[in-house]
Amino acid sequence: MVEMGTTMSSSDQEPGSETSLPALRGTGLFFRLGLIGVIVGGIAGLFLYTGGWLSPHALSPDKMINAFEQANGEHPGFRRNHAKGVCIRGYFESNGQGVALSRAAVFLPGRVPVIGRFALAGGQPYQADMAHTVRSMALLFHLPDGEEWRTGMNDIPVFPVNSARAFYDQLQASVPDPATGKPDPAKMHAFLENHPETAKALKLIFGETVSSGFADSTYNSLNAFRMINAQGVLTPVRWAMVPVQPFVPFDTANPAPLGKNALFDALIANIHANPLQWHLVITIGQPGDPTNDATLPWPPDRQQVDVGVLTINEVESEDTSPARDINFDPLVLPAGIAGSDDPLLSARSAAYAESFTRREGEHKDPSAVSTAETGKQP
Repeated sequence: MVEMGTTMSSSDQEPGSETSLPALRGTGLFFRLGLIGVIVGGIAGLFLYTGGWLSPHALSPDKMINAFEQANGEHPGFRRNHAKGVCIRGYFESNGQGVALSRAAVFLPGRVPVIGRFALAGGQPYQADMAHTVRSMALLFHLPDGEEWRTGMNDIPVFPVNSARAFYDQLQASVPDPATGKPDPAKMHAFLENHPETAKALKLIFGETVSSGFADSTYNSLNAFRMINAQGVLTPVRWAMVPVQPFVPFDTANPAPLGKNALFDALIANIHANPLQWHLVITIGQPGDPTNDATLPWPPDRQQVDVGVLTINEVESEDTSPARDINFDPLVLPAGIAGSDDPLLSARSAAYAESFTRREGEHKDPSAVSTAETGKQP
C-alpha cells in the first residue's frame, strides 16, 4: 500500500480534492555534449516552449524548433529530436498495485496494448550509433473507452536544465562553429558558468554507468507528475521503466567500435529472440521533493511501487509503422494522471506539436533502420 504523507497545495489539486498523502570542465565534456546534440537536445520529450511564464514574443515553439534545426541541421520529414529510431509493439500487464495511487484504467489488473518507439538523442536521422548517446523509450498505452497515456522517457537520471530559456540558450551555445563543425567551447563554458544547476545535473548524468544497449537501460520520466486515486487523493510521482534483462555495463575502458546501426541491430535481434520486459516502477514524492525542477533528483530512499510489467514482442521500421506519425506528447494523460507544476511539461507539449506539424507536411525519406533490418532474425 502507498504510504501517506504528502500534502498537495490547493493549486496542485484537481477541483474538490484536498487530501494528504503519504562544474564540469574540459574539452571532453564539450565534445560529448556536441556529439549527441548536446545532451539536453537529446532528451525525448524535452522540447521547450513558453508555458505562459515567458513572453511568446521572446520564446515560442517555432523559435525553439528553429534552434534544434540550427544545432542539428535540417532533415525534413524527421523528428527534430530523437530523429533516429525504431518502432515497437507489445502490452502492459498491470498487477493492480497502482490502483492505490491512481484511478487510471491502465492500473486496473489486466493487459492493455502498447505501441511505441526506441530512439537516440539528436536531430540527425542517419547518425552512427554511439554508446553514450542518450536513449529514449516513448510509449502510447491504448486504454479502454478510447483513452490514451503517452509518455517519453530517457536513460539519464535528471534533466540538464530547469527552464525553457536556459534550454534555448544552451542550444544556441551548441550550434556548430562553421570553421570547425563543432560547438565553440568558449560558448559552452559561458553557458555552464551562468547555469550552475546544469553543471550539477551533468555531473549526475556522466556519473551514471552506461548500459550495453537499449534492452538493459532504465528509462526515467524525468519530470514529476501527479496521480489521483478514486478518493481524490493526489500524490506527486516520477516513474521509470526498469529492465528485467540483466544490466551489462558498456566497456568504457576498451570500447569496441560500433557499427552504424549496432545498438538498433542488437535491439532487433533481442526482440526476435525473446520478448523484452520492463517493470513500471512509480516513485512517490514526499513534502519538499521538487516537482518543478527536473534537474534535481529525489532522495533515493523514497517509496517505490512496482505496478506491472511492460512486454515488447514486436519491432517494425518507421517506414511502415504507425508509430512514426505519433506525437508522444507527455500531457496526453488518462483520468487519474495529471501534470505537475514543472514548466517543462507544457513546454514539451507545445513544441512537440510544432515539430509534428512541420514533419507531417514534409516528404518522408527512408529510415536508417529499414524494414530489411527489422526483419532480420538472430
